[in-house]
Amino acid sequence: MHWEQVERNAVKLAERTPGCDVEVARLFAILHDCKRQNEGSDRLHGERAAEFARELHDKGMLEIDLEQLAKLKYAMQFHNAGMVSDDPTIGVCWDADRLDLPRVGTRPVAKMLCTQAGKEAMSLWGRCLYFCI
Repeated sequence: MHWEQVERNAVKLAERTPGCDVEVARLFAILHDCKRQNEGSDRLHGERAAEFARELHDKGMLEIDLEQLAKLKYAMQFHNAGMVSDDPTIGVCWDADRLDLPRVGTRPVAKMLCTQAGKEAMSLWGRCLYFCI
């Protein structure tokens, strides 16, 4: 499943990205597409997922602090907006998702990757089917 591959990517990228909050990156992987209404164009799915994360947090189901929640919500809300970030946690979230674009027939674009680890993974692309560093 997509979220599982994104989580594997996130953990590996986080290991190589100083300052990344791996807990937020893992939650992003699990939740970022959970409110997608279809596999085609659904521009608002990230915003719905961010709202869902807030609801889970308010119910005590996400044991993260408010700063972590803010990063998680931001990463989910804008993950499909074509942006890059120099924040290590947000960058890992977005790179982990983008490195799984081949599932829909799209090769990731290096200039859209945020982290050095993501760019290094991209450079290995021709030698492995999935993220393998």
